[in-house]
Amino acid sequence: MRLRLPEERPTEPPTGYKIAHPVLSQDGTRAGFTGVSLGGALPYGVLDEARCVYGRRHRAPHRRCDCGFHCVHERATAEALLCTAEHRSAVLLEVSVLGTYIRFERGFRYARQRVRTATVGPCACGAVASALADAGWGRPGHRALTAACAGCVRGRTSLSLAAFARLAGEGLRVRATPGTADPPAGPGVSELAAEAALLQARLDWFQSQLARLDERGPQG
Repeated sequence: MRLRLPEERPTEPPTGYKIAHPVLSQDGTRAGFTGVSLGGALPYGVLDEARCVYGRRHRAPHRRCDCGFHCVHERATAEALLCTAEHRSAVLLEVSVLGTYIRFERGFRYARQRVRTATVGPCACGAVASALADAGWGRPGHRALTAACAGCVRGRTSLSLAAFARLAGEGLRVRATPGTADPPAGPGVSELAAEAALLQARLDWFQSQLARLDERGPQG
């Protein structure tokens, strides 16, 4: 006789927390997320169904497999993962656990989810993020995005936080945490004066070289 685990029938979908990298499709028409560990090869949408990362035909989550979405019960536990070097550019997600799930001591493994809120950390310079910009890596067909302030976007492919939320759809809310520094300022008067002086010096040098060539003549 097999021991059957108790079944839960909650009146509301359980809430969980996880971290992920925001992604943008190659054609720029879809936004979503990709995981930081086992499921990182399979980007997912705001409302999506888990698939087995090993390509097996069973439905996730299977008790004899690691497939399915994963999340933890406590927000603080997920936030702690953002302290590691490899996860500094990830965002914090608050999700609704949908469909079949398996409860563990620290979290859930489950079949479907809805991402309700994405919280974006500061830009790498310390300023509050105003956009999600190309992070310089990705998955096949998807560019990974990272938090960026207006001064650090610098022509990279990017979306404002509101534009990312609209593109992702399904009522996603995207928030930015406070920054730890002011946005980088543009060059001041002294910096511009120094640049002008350098350009003038280079121009004077070119003019002197042209004058020497004229003095030597065509036979020089």
